[in-house]
Amino acid sequence: MKLKRKDLLSIEELSVEEISFIIETARSFKRVNERDIKKVPTLRGKTVINLFYEPSTRTRTSFEIAAKRMSADAINISVSQSSVKKGETLKDTALNLEAMRPDCIVLRHASSGAPAMLAELLDCSVINAGDGMHEHPSQALLDMMTVLERFDSLEGLNITIVGDVSHSRVARSNIYGFNKLGANVTLCGPPTMIPHGIEEMGATVEYDLDRAIRGADVIMMLRIQLERDRVPLFPTAREYADRYGLNLKRLKGAKEGLLILHPGPINRGVEISPEVADGPYSLLIDQVTNGLAVRMALFYILIGGPSESEHEAEEPDSNGKERGTA
Repeated sequence: MKLKRKDLLSIEELSVEEISFIIETARSFKRVNERDIKKVPTLRGKTVINLFYEPSTRTRTSFEIAAKRMSADAINISVSQSSVKKGETLKDTALNLEAMRPDCIVLRHASSGAPAMLAELLDCSVINAGDGMHEHPSQALLDMMTVLERFDSLEGLNITIVGDVSHSRVARSNIYGFNKLGANVTLCGPPTMIPHGIEEMGATVEYDLDRAIRGADVIMMLRIQLERDRVPLFPTAREYADRYGLNLKRLKGAKEGLLILHPGPINRGVEISPEVADGPYSLLIDQVTNGLAVRMALFYILIGGPSESEHEAEEPDSNGKERGTA
Protein backbone atom coordinates (compact mmCIF):
# COMPACT_ATOMS: atom_id res chain seq x y z
CA MET A 1 0.00 0.00 0.00
CA LYS A 2 0.95 3.69 -0.18
CA LEU A 3 -0.01 6.38 2.28
CA LYS A 4 -2.38 8.75 0.56
CA ARG A 5 -1.04 11.64 2.58
CA LYS A 6 1.10 14.65 1.92
CA ASP A 7 1.96 15.13 5.60
CA LEU A 8 2.40 13.32 8.92
CA LEU A 9 0.74 15.40 11.61
CA SER A 10 -0.58 12.97 14.23
CA ILE A 11 -1.09 9.35 15.18
CA GLU A 12 -4.76 10.07 15.82
CA GLU A 13 -5.39 10.48 12.08
CA LEU A 14 -3.60 7.28 11.04
CA SER A 15 -5.33 3.95 10.50
CA VAL A 16 -4.01 0.65 11.86
CA GLU A 17 -2.99 -0.29 8.31
CA GLU A 18 -1.05 2.93 7.87
CA ILE A 19 0.77 2.50 11.19
CA SER A 20 1.68 -1.08 10.29
CA PHE A 21 2.88 -0.01 6.84
CA ILE A 22 5.16 2.69 8.28
CA ILE A 23 6.66 0.28 10.82
CA GLU A 24 7.20 -2.42 8.21
CA THR A 25 8.92 0.10 5.93
CA ALA A 26 11.07 1.23 8.86
CA ARG A 27 12.22 -2.35 9.40
CA SER A 28 13.66 -2.44 5.90
CA PHE A 29 15.54 0.81 6.53
CA LYS A 30 16.84 -0.51 9.84
CA ARG A 31 18.56 -3.24 7.84
CA VAL A 32 20.10 -0.54 5.64
CA ASN A 33 21.51 1.14 8.77
CA GLU A 34 23.13 -2.11 9.87
CA ARG A 35 25.27 -2.40 6.72
CA ASP A 36 28.81 -1.16 6.25
CA ILE A 37 27.60 1.26 3.58
CA LYS A 38 24.50 2.90 4.97
CA LYS A 39 23.66 5.37 2.23
CA VAL A 40 21.06 4.75 -0.50
CA PRO A 41 20.23 7.09 -3.41
CA THR A 42 16.47 6.87 -2.92
CA LEU A 43 15.89 10.60 -2.34
CA ARG A 44 18.74 12.05 -4.38
CA GLY A 45 17.81 15.57 -5.41
CA LYS A 46 15.26 16.04 -2.63
CA THR A 47 15.60 18.74 0.04
CA VAL A 48 14.53 18.46 3.68
CA ILE A 49 14.45 21.43 6.05
CA ASN A 50 14.51 20.85 9.81
CA LEU A 51 12.79 23.85 11.39
CA PHE A 52 13.00 23.49 15.16
CA TYR A 53 11.63 26.20 17.43
CA GLU A 54 12.44 24.13 20.53
CA PRO A 55 15.66 22.41 21.63
CA SER A 56 16.21 18.83 20.49
CA THR A 57 19.04 16.33 20.24
CA ARG A 58 17.67 12.91 19.28
CA THR A 59 14.75 13.98 17.09
CA ARG A 60 16.52 16.68 15.11
CA THR A 61 19.70 14.65 14.65
CA SER A 62 17.85 11.53 13.55
CA PHE A 63 15.77 13.46 11.00
CA GLU A 64 18.97 14.99 9.65
CA ILE A 65 20.84 11.68 9.46
CA ALA A 66 17.78 9.97 7.98
CA ALA A 67 17.64 12.50 5.14
CA LYS A 68 21.38 12.27 4.45
CA ARG A 69 21.40 8.47 4.48
CA MET A 70 18.79 8.60 1.72
CA SER A 71 20.93 11.10 -0.25
CA ALA A 72 18.59 14.04 0.33
CA ASP A 73 19.98 17.48 1.14
CA ALA A 74 19.26 18.27 4.79
CA ILE A 75 19.16 21.86 6.02
CA ASN A 76 18.96 22.67 9.73
CA ILE A 77 17.61 26.07 10.71
CA SER A 78 18.51 27.40 14.13
CA VAL A 79 15.62 29.63 15.13
CA SER A 80 17.83 31.48 17.62
CA GLN A 81 19.92 32.72 14.68
CA SER A 82 17.10 33.25 12.17
CA SER A 83 14.77 36.10 11.27
CA VAL A 84 12.37 34.84 13.92
CA LYS A 85 14.50 36.82 16.39
CA LYS A 86 13.63 39.90 14.32
CA GLY A 87 9.90 39.26 14.66
CA GLU A 88 9.18 37.14 11.59
CA THR A 89 6.09 34.97 12.00
CA LEU A 90 5.99 31.20 11.48
CA LYS A 91 3.79 31.74 8.43
CA ASP A 92 6.24 34.14 6.78
CA THR A 93 9.20 31.94 7.65
CA ALA A 94 7.48 28.93 6.08
CA LEU A 95 6.41 30.80 2.95
CA ASN A 96 9.93 32.06 2.41
CA LEU A 97 11.34 28.57 2.87
CA GLU A 98 8.84 27.08 0.45
CA ALA A 99 9.85 29.66 -2.13
CA MET A 100 13.18 27.80 -2.20
CA ARG A 101 11.28 24.63 -3.20
CA PRO A 102 12.03 22.14 -0.43
CA ASP A 103 10.30 18.78 -0.57
CA CYS A 104 9.65 18.47 3.16
CA ILE A 105 9.69 20.68 6.24
CA VAL A 106 10.12 18.96 9.62
CA LEU A 107 8.67 21.27 12.26
CA ARG A 108 8.97 21.29 16.02
CA HIS A 109 7.04 24.11 17.66
CA ALA A 110 5.82 25.09 21.11
CA SER A 111 2.29 25.80 19.81
CA SER A 112 -0.11 22.92 19.36
CA GLY A 113 -1.43 22.85 15.81
CA ALA A 114 1.50 24.69 14.21
CA PRO A 115 2.41 21.81 11.83
CA ALA A 116 -1.24 21.45 10.79
CA MET A 117 -1.35 25.14 9.94
CA LEU A 118 1.76 24.80 7.75
CA ALA A 119 0.38 21.69 6.08
CA GLU A 120 -2.66 23.65 4.90
CA LEU A 121 -0.50 26.58 3.79
CA LEU A 122 2.32 24.79 1.95
CA ASP A 123 2.55 22.51 -1.06
CA CYS A 124 5.56 20.61 0.32
CA SER A 125 5.18 17.83 2.88
CA VAL A 126 5.17 18.69 6.58
CA ILE A 127 6.20 16.32 9.36
CA ASN A 128 5.23 17.10 12.93
CA ALA A 129 8.33 16.64 15.11
CA GLY A 130 6.40 17.65 18.22
CA ASP A 131 3.88 20.47 18.63
CA GLY A 132 3.16 21.93 22.03
CA MET A 133 1.24 19.50 24.21
CA HIS A 134 -0.51 17.93 21.23
CA GLU A 135 1.41 15.07 19.55
CA HIS A 136 4.81 13.67 18.60
CA PRO A 137 3.88 11.04 15.99
CA SER A 138 7.32 9.82 14.92
CA GLN A 139 8.20 9.13 18.57
CA ALA A 140 5.10 6.96 19.01
CA LEU A 141 5.90 5.08 15.80
CA LEU A 142 9.41 4.25 16.98
CA ASP A 143 8.05 3.25 20.39
CA MET A 144 5.55 0.86 18.81
CA MET A 145 8.26 -0.53 16.53
CA THR A 146 10.54 -1.12 19.55
CA VAL A 147 7.87 -3.05 21.45
CA LEU A 148 6.92 -5.06 18.36
CA GLU A 149 10.52 -6.26 18.09
CA ARG A 150 9.97 -8.09 21.40
CA PHE A 151 6.31 -9.10 21.00
CA ASP A 152 4.59 -10.48 17.92
CA SER A 153 1.60 -8.22 18.52
CA LEU A 154 0.45 -5.43 20.79
CA GLU A 155 -3.00 -7.00 21.13
CA GLY A 156 -3.81 -7.35 24.82
CA LEU A 157 -0.47 -5.99 26.09
CA ASN A 158 -0.56 -3.81 29.19
CA ILE A 159 1.28 -0.52 28.65
CA THR A 160 1.84 1.80 31.63
CA ILE A 161 2.90 5.41 30.97
CA VAL A 162 4.26 7.16 34.07
CA GLY A 163 4.98 10.79 34.83
CA ASP A 164 4.16 14.22 33.49
CA VAL A 165 1.28 13.22 31.21
CA SER A 166 -0.27 16.69 31.31
CA HIS A 167 2.62 18.22 29.32
CA SER A 168 3.49 15.15 27.26
CA ARG A 169 2.82 15.08 23.52
CA VAL A 170 4.63 11.72 23.53
CA ALA A 171 2.05 10.29 25.92
CA ARG A 172 -0.84 11.45 23.75
CA SER A 173 0.60 9.99 20.56
CA ASN A 174 1.36 6.73 22.32
CA ILE A 175 -2.11 6.46 23.82
CA TYR A 176 -3.56 6.72 20.30
CA GLY A 177 -1.00 4.36 18.79
CA PHE A 178 -1.00 1.62 21.40
CA ASN A 179 -4.80 1.69 21.56
CA LYS A 180 -5.14 1.38 17.79
CA LEU A 181 -2.91 -1.72 17.86
CA GLY A 182 -4.94 -3.35 20.63
CA ALA A 183 -2.95 -2.62 23.80
CA ASN A 184 -4.37 -1.55 27.16
CA VAL A 185 -2.93 1.79 28.31
CA THR A 186 -2.68 2.87 31.95
CA LEU A 187 -1.50 6.34 32.97
CA CYS A 188 0.18 6.92 36.31
CA GLY A 189 1.43 10.04 38.05
CA PRO A 190 0.54 12.66 40.63
CA PRO A 191 -3.01 14.01 40.23
CA THR A 192 -1.47 17.37 39.26
CA MET A 193 0.15 15.71 36.23
CA ILE A 194 -2.83 13.73 34.96
CA PRO A 195 -5.18 15.89 32.83
CA HIS A 196 -8.85 15.84 33.66
CA GLY A 197 -10.78 13.76 31.13
CA ILE A 198 -7.71 11.99 29.70
CA GLU A 199 -9.61 8.69 30.05
CA GLU A 200 -11.70 9.74 27.05
CA MET A 201 -8.64 9.07 24.89
CA GLY A 202 -8.84 5.40 25.81
CA ALA A 203 -6.63 5.09 28.89
CA THR A 204 -7.22 4.19 32.52
CA VAL A 205 -5.68 6.18 35.37
CA GLU A 206 -3.83 4.84 38.42
CA TYR A 207 -2.18 7.14 40.96
CA ASP A 208 -0.19 4.45 42.80
CA LEU A 209 2.96 3.46 40.90
CA ASP A 210 3.37 0.06 42.57
CA ARG A 211 -0.15 -0.92 41.48
CA ALA A 212 0.45 0.49 38.00
CA ILE A 213 3.60 -1.61 37.60
CA ARG A 214 1.89 -4.85 38.58
CA GLY A 215 0.94 -6.76 35.44
CA ALA A 216 2.49 -4.25 33.04
CA ASP A 217 4.27 -5.67 29.99
CA VAL A 218 5.78 -2.28 29.09
CA ILE A 219 6.49 0.76 31.25
CA MET A 220 7.21 4.11 29.64
CA MET A 221 8.70 6.70 31.96
CA LEU A 222 8.25 10.37 31.09
CA ARG A 223 10.54 13.27 31.88
CA ILE A 224 9.23 16.00 34.17
CA GLN A 225 9.04 19.00 31.86
CA LEU A 226 10.16 21.69 34.27
CA GLU A 227 10.56 24.18 31.41
CA ARG A 228 6.76 24.11 30.90
CA ASP A 229 5.78 24.41 34.58
CA ARG A 230 4.84 27.91 35.60
CA VAL A 231 3.51 26.53 38.90
CA PRO A 232 5.35 23.59 40.53
CA LEU A 233 3.31 20.38 40.24
CA PHE A 234 5.10 18.56 43.09
CA PRO A 235 6.92 19.68 46.26
CA THR A 236 10.48 18.47 45.54
CA ALA A 237 12.34 16.26 43.08
CA ARG A 238 13.24 13.91 45.95
CA GLU A 239 9.60 13.43 46.90
CA TYR A 240 8.68 12.81 43.27
CA ALA A 241 11.45 10.20 42.96
CA ASP A 242 10.25 8.47 46.14
CA ARG A 243 6.66 8.20 44.94
CA TYR A 244 6.94 7.98 41.15
CA GLY A 245 10.55 7.13 40.35
CA LEU A 246 11.28 3.74 38.82
CA ASN A 247 14.04 1.90 40.68
CA LEU A 248 15.21 -1.67 41.23
CA LYS A 249 13.23 -2.05 44.44
CA ARG A 250 9.99 -1.26 42.65
CA LEU A 251 10.81 -3.64 39.81
CA LYS A 252 10.75 -6.57 42.23
CA GLY A 253 6.98 -6.48 41.88
CA ALA A 254 7.08 -6.27 38.09
CA LYS A 255 6.15 -8.89 35.54
CA GLU A 256 8.89 -11.13 34.15
CA GLY A 257 10.04 -9.92 30.73
CA LEU A 258 9.02 -6.32 31.42
CA LEU A 259 10.22 -3.73 28.90
CA ILE A 260 11.13 -0.16 29.88
CA LEU A 261 10.95 2.78 27.49
CA HIS A 262 11.74 6.48 27.85
CA PRO A 263 11.48 9.09 25.09
CA GLY A 264 14.42 11.04 26.55
CA PRO A 265 16.15 13.04 27.70
CA ILE A 266 16.16 11.22 31.03
CA ASN A 267 16.55 12.78 34.45
CA ARG A 268 18.63 10.14 36.21
CA GLY A 269 17.63 9.69 39.80
CA VAL A 270 14.31 11.48 39.36
CA GLU A 271 11.85 9.56 37.16
CA ILE A 272 14.26 6.66 36.62
CA SER A 273 17.30 5.38 38.51
CA PRO A 274 20.62 4.84 36.69
CA GLU A 275 20.48 1.10 37.45
CA VAL A 276 17.13 0.80 35.69
CA ALA A 277 18.00 3.11 32.78
CA ASP A 278 21.13 1.06 32.05
CA GLY A 279 19.72 -2.31 33.07
CA PRO A 280 18.53 -5.37 31.15
CA TYR A 281 14.90 -4.23 31.07
CA SER A 282 15.78 -0.95 29.35
CA LEU A 283 15.23 -0.38 25.61
CA LEU A 284 16.23 3.30 25.62
CA ILE A 285 19.05 2.84 23.10
CA ASP A 286 16.88 0.60 20.91
CA GLN A 287 14.39 3.45 20.72
CA VAL A 288 17.04 5.82 19.37
CA THR A 289 18.16 3.27 16.78
CA ASN A 290 14.58 2.66 15.66
CA GLY A 291 13.92 6.40 15.56
CA LEU A 292 16.37 6.76 12.70
CA ALA A 293 14.73 3.93 10.76
CA VAL A 294 11.23 5.34 11.30
CA ARG A 295 12.24 8.77 10.07
CA MET A 296 13.88 7.28 6.98
CA ALA A 297 10.63 5.43 6.34
CA LEU A 298 8.58 8.63 6.68
CA PHE A 299 10.76 10.48 4.16
CA TYR A 300 10.57 7.54 1.78
CA ILE A 301 6.78 7.34 2.01
CA LEU A 302 5.95 11.05 1.97
CA ILE A 303 8.33 12.65 -0.51
CA GLY A 304 8.38 10.34 -3.44
CA GLY A 305 10.61 7.36 -2.99
CA PRO A 306 10.60 4.87 -5.86
CA SER A 307 8.59 1.66 -5.85
CA GLU A 308 9.68 -1.10 -3.49
CA SER A 309 11.34 -3.05 -6.29
CA GLU A 310 13.29 0.01 -7.40
CA HIS A 311 14.31 0.67 -3.79
CA GLU A 312 15.75 -2.83 -3.51
CA ALA A 313 17.54 -2.43 -6.84
CA GLU A 314 19.25 0.75 -5.69
CA GLU A 315 20.61 -0.64 -2.43
CA PRO A 316 24.36 -1.27 -2.42
CA ASP A 317 25.48 -4.88 -2.59
CA SER A 318 27.88 -6.43 -0.09
CA ASN A 319 30.81 -4.79 -1.86
CA GLY A 320 29.28 -1.36 -1.47
CA LYS A 321 28.35 -0.91 -5.14
CA GLU A 322 24.78 0.00 -6.08
CA ARG A 323 23.04 -2.83 -7.87
CA GLY A 324 21.77 -1.94 -11.31
CA THR A 325 24.40 0.75 -11.87
CA ALA A 326 27.46 0.80 -14.10
